[in-house]
Amino acid sequence: MLLMKQLAEILLRGMCEQSYWSPMEDPPTVSPLDDPSQQGHTHSNKTYSLSRRPRIYSGENLFCPQENTEEALLLLLISESMANRDAVLSRIPEHNNDRIISLQSASVVYDLLTIALGRRGQYEMLSECLERAMKFAFEEFHLWYQLALSLMAAGKSARAVKVLKECIRLKPEDPVIPLLAVKLCIGPLHWLDEGECFAKMVVDMGEKAAEFRAKGYLAAGLVYSLKATDGEAAFRSHHGKCARHALTLEATQSLSPTDHLASFYLALQLAVSRQIPEALGYVRQALQLQGDDVHSLHLLALLLSAQKHYHDALNIIEMALSEYPENFNLLYTKVKLETLCRGPEEALLSCKHMLEIWKSFYNLTNPSDSGRGSSLLDRAIADRRQLNAMTLPDFSDPDTGSVHATSIAASRVEQALSEVASSLQSSAPKQGPLHPWMTLAQIWLHAAEVYVGMGKPAEATACTQEAANLFPTSHNVLYMRGQVAELRGNVDEAKRWYEEALSISPTHVKTMQRLGLILQQLQRYSLSEKVLRDAVQVNSTAHDVWNSLGEVLQAQGNAAAATECFLAALELEASSPVLPFTIIPRAL
Repeated sequence: MLLMKQLAEILLRGMCEQSYWSPMEDPPTVSPLDDPSQQGHTHSNKTYSLSRRPRIYSGENLFCPQENTEEALLLLLISESMANRDAVLSRIPEHNNDRIISLQSASVVYDLLTIALGRRGQYEMLSECLERAMKFAFEEFHLWYQLALSLMAAGKSARAVKVLKECIRLKPEDPVIPLLAVKLCIGPLHWLDEGECFAKMVVDMGEKAAEFRAKGYLAAGLVYSLKATDGEAAFRSHHGKCARHALTLEATQSLSPTDHLASFYLALQLAVSRQIPEALGYVRQALQLQGDDVHSLHLLALLLSAQKHYHDALNIIEMALSEYPENFNLLYTKVKLETLCRGPEEALLSCKHMLEIWKSFYNLTNPSDSGRGSSLLDRAIADRRQLNAMTLPDFSDPDTGSVHATSIAASRVEQALSEVASSLQSSAPKQGPLHPWMTLAQIWLHAAEVYVGMGKPAEATACTQEAANLFPTSHNVLYMRGQVAELRGNVDEAKRWYEEALSISPTHVKTMQRLGLILQQLQRYSLSEKVLRDAVQVNSTAHDVWNSLGEVLQAQGNAAAATECFLAALELEASSPVLPFTIIPRAL
């Protein structure tokens, strides 16, 4: 086992891929790394010779490595099985030395496995290997921490948080571990209460946390900010309280004045609270500290659009896209601004450009695509063919980049329905990671929205169908179907689509607003008022919902209440950006 570990170390650390030769081949007479221009010189010290030929076996299920990583991995997996087999687990005092030696031996193997698999991005396999080490990892911080990091990298966030809790217990004075846990809680898991607890751990360390204390305040501020805008229903009644808590970010700024993130997130929180001039001041401060930060540039553009400076906002977006040409959030905002500044035809060209970027960036195109046409629909026809049977859940709204607790709940329903739909449509397996297909569906929905604005139902239907081929039960797709039905004048059909969308995602504000207006057209005023008041509870800054509520109250003869709603709509519209500020992700 010692020899195998040493050989694996040489292969990983001392031999590059070009100088490796397969065990089945004769060794090279000269190193392939020699300078070919000096062919006349002989380098006797670099010639290789074997004292005896390798023994070659024949039979089934035999493996022969073809490159140095494969050989190193083979050696390490054999070493790992031996280390596991010979591990001393007994805790009695006389076995203490043997246990320490076996643990050290195993730790070396797992560290080398981390290097070998980490280089290749094989974190799933690495986490499985480290889980096997848990039987002798009692009170051993290093192995627990390695497992936590590998689970994080493999995307197993919930399990990673559980392992990080054990790491915190073993090393309570280290502020980095709870910060890693907050990162997962704020990001993929959306466990805001747990995230708050981990952030408080770092804040409570005080001076012991040193430079990480500012990050603790930043994490706490982000948790409060998320609770204020897209947390659970219980927090919506405490919107103001959570927004005030989000000013914990000011403490971050005072502790770390050179960190652009503190100024940026403070600007974002003020923007969400519709304090536009103050937010502009802080976002400019963030850009002075980090002039090329993509999220700060995006926020600046949205703030300018909230002040109705659409041309200036578009200039900022185009400048940001020159640095980050493949950022789809920036491209979505560009489509909205181009619709307002240059007309829908320009916006459609941007949608077509997004499809081209998607195909080149994710490289998931069907090779049978012969580039028959350059129209918007022809551009991704090959991708549609490949994906007819793919039905994956939709985690975020096309106009909102951040993952909401409500959309996570909706996605679980969508996933269950999609699996049923998939089993009915075809038995073809789902392919690839989720994110690329979510992005593609959002591009099609943005294109459909532009066509709806142009009054072209046939083209909007075609784009919506492309998104439906990817996510047939997405509430965003159902909402867009309702929009197209309204455009065609089919009020009853539109109502049915909106009701289906709300059965998937009961708090989708846009759907609630459109359904409220349709119910008003059908003279069902009480139900219309109920739906719109619920929408206002979900998002109190949606000016179009306030306006619709005013229309319903006016139709019922309640002029005083209608006037208040219209005034609220006017005030909110004056500070409304082209896309919600929450499209900008909040992550540690």
